[in-house]
Amino acid sequence: MRGEPSCPKCGGRVRAPGLFSDSWQCDAHGAVHPLQPVVPPSVEALGVAVNRAKVPVWLPWPIPVGWLFTGVAYAGDDVSGGRATVVACSGPAPLGGPGDMLLIAEELGVGLGARFAGIEGPDPGPGMCTDKPPHTKVVAKGRPTPLWHVEGTPADRAVFAGEAGGLWLWAVVWPEQSGLMMYDELVLTDLREAGAEVELLPIGALSPRLLG
Repeated sequence: MRGEPSCPKCGGRVRAPGLFSDSWQCDAHGAVHPLQPVVPPSVEALGVAVNRAKVPVWLPWPIPVGWLFTGVAYAGDDVSGGRATVVACSGPAPLGGPGDMLLIAEELGVGLGARFAGIEGPDPGPGMCTDKPPHTKVVAKGRPTPLWHVEGTPADRAVFAGEAGGLWLWAVVWPEQSGLMMYDELVLTDLREAGAEVELLPIGALSPRLLG
C-alpha cells in the first residue's frame, strides 16, 4: 500500500509544487497529475474519489453476477481535482478462475490507462487502429460507445480503449481470455450520478492490479 502520491505514468516518486514549479513533477515525465495513494475499497473511499473527480468514475451497473467492487484510485490533487479515475472489479472469469477488470477514464495525456495497459503512453497511440470497425461496444451513460482492441500489450491481459464524452475510456481485463466479457455489451454507469445506490455495491478485498 502506498502512502504518497506517485506518477500516473510510471509509478515513480513525484515532487509537490513549490518555489520553482506550480505543478507536481516526475523526474522522468515532467509535470503530471499525481496518482493518489491506493486505499482499501469501501463506500467512503469511493465517495472521496467520486467527489473529487472531474471525469467519469465508470462501473458496470448492474455489476456482473458474482463480481465485486475491489478498489478505486484517482490522479489529481486538491486544486485540479481528479483528472483520471480507475475502478477495479473482480470476480469469476468467463472461462473459469478469477478475473479482474480495471475501467479508466482520463483526460488526454494523463497516462494512467496506458500504464495499466502495459504500453508506452500516455495515450493508446498506434495500438488502437480506428481505421477499422470497433471490436466491441459498451453502453456508457446510455450511449453506445465503440471500443477498439489495443495491440502490443502484455500477453496476460486484454485491453480495449475508446472515447466517451471527449475523454479516454479504457478497459483492462485479466486474464487475457476474460476479454470475452467485453463482447457482452456491458452497461457502464458514471458513479458521480449513482446517488444512494452506491451503498448497495458489493465490496471485496483490494485488487492487487491497482498496485501494479
